[in-house]
Amino acid sequence: MTQPLNVQPRQHGAAQVWTLPTGPLQENAVLVAGQSGGGFLIDPGDEPGRVLALVRGAGVTVRGILLTHAHFDHIGAVQPVREALGVSVFLHPGDLPLYRLGEVTASRWNLPFMQPADPESSIEQGQTFSAGGVTLTARELPGHAPGHVVFVGDGFVVAGDTLFQGSIGRTDLPGGDHGQLIAGIGRELLSLPDDTAVYPGHGPATTIGAERRTNPFLR
Repeated sequence: MTQPLNVQPRQHGAAQVWTLPTGPLQENAVLVAGQSGGGFLIDPGDEPGRVLALVRGAGVTVRGILLTHAHFDHIGAVQPVREALGVSVFLHPGDLPLYRLGEVTASRWNLPFMQPADPESSIEQGQTFSAGGVTLTARELPGHAPGHVVFVGDGFVVAGDTLFQGSIGRTDLPGGDHGQLIAGIGRELLSLPDDTAVYPGHGPATTIGAERRTNPFLR
């Protein structure tokens, strides 16, 4: 696979993982693919041209768009990207109301936004997504958003806005719940091995072990 936009993938077993910060909020779109080139695009938040350049330059055949949650900065490129790639969008039903409010919410930040059509498919606890020899397992982790999920692969997790390097997701937004988020992080993320790489929705990658040891919100 040739590397697009100077974005180099990280290898986790059979999986390659690319992250691409997009838009004014620098939301991380994440591309996961197996060695045979099939994979999934997670949270295409903005700048659809750059997201598509990432996919095409990497030579990945995207089998679906998976959403960790539906805040506008994570879904802003969904419509043009799904049309260009001809794939379905997957979202936990608990976040469908937020999804449908994307344009309204973005307008409060005075940011342009293309409201996407509804997702074709839903996500539930334990659901698996397989392509190219790679499998991702969805785990429900609400608290930042009611229908937030994370996607666990072999040696890595795409965590959306639950766990960041040195921080956690906001819980002061509509549908947020601090206690629920902390409990979910403990149950679904801190149960993973320490060397598990964490790809958050914003900012740099980290590991479960590093956050267990140093994250002030988890003490």
